[in-house]
Amino acid sequence: MVLHPESVRRGSQPYDLMRPGRIDYFQALAMQQQRVETLINQGGPNLLILLEHPPVYTVGRSGKPGEVLGLGAGCSSIPVIPTDRGGRVTYHGPGQLVAYVIRDLRPDTGRVLDHVRRLEELVLRTLADFGIQGSRERINPGVWVGQEKIAALGVRIRRGITYHGIAINRDPDLAHFSGIIPCGIMDRGVTSMARLGCRVTSEALEASLLSIFTEVFDASLTPCQEQ
Repeated sequence: MVLHPESVRRGSQPYDLMRPGRIDYFQALAMQQQRVETLINQGGPNLLILLEHPPVYTVGRSGKPGEVLGLGAGCSSIPVIPTDRGGRVTYHGPGQLVAYVIRDLRPDTGRVLDHVRRLEELVLRTLADFGIQGSRERINPGVWVGQEKIAALGVRIRRGITYHGIAINRDPDLAHFSGIIPCGIMDRGVTSMARLGCRVTSEALEASLLSIFTEVFDASLTPCQEQ
């Protein structure tokens, strides 16, 4: 599904939009870090990246080695990658919609909490588009349906620029979450839109998220190629 530029331009804050498909985690991290450097040194538009990753476990700066269990079918072969985002351990893989938001928060770096709340609002409203009522929690970042997490959230701030973002479980292999303690929380599970009975294509989910993103972030999106 190709969205015409005029169909995703709405707000006053300029964002480039990249949709590279399924790419390696390190490649996506390099794309983010490159835009962070550009914003720090030159300014310019923010960046939204929508993609999927091959199966990977990522360990944030608060993660602990014991949170990667490697149990369950196929889990032991999934690579484990330390990363620079906040938070603990999570899984990425096919069937997730990952949205990385590279955004200049300066000069008011106190807007970090506001940024996190906007990310959660983006997920909540996108899920609501498909009849799923999610919730947020004060202590545990991300979005939940009942006692199960449906979307993970993690960010990093570098010199006033935020990057990383969210991962919505559309229809991933939930068995792969058995190889970790997701976000370091032992007594709660993980769910997906498909498990809740909502079978939605990746194209439809992306289209909904893009429309809502322009509202939540007051964004004007301009599709562009990889950096």
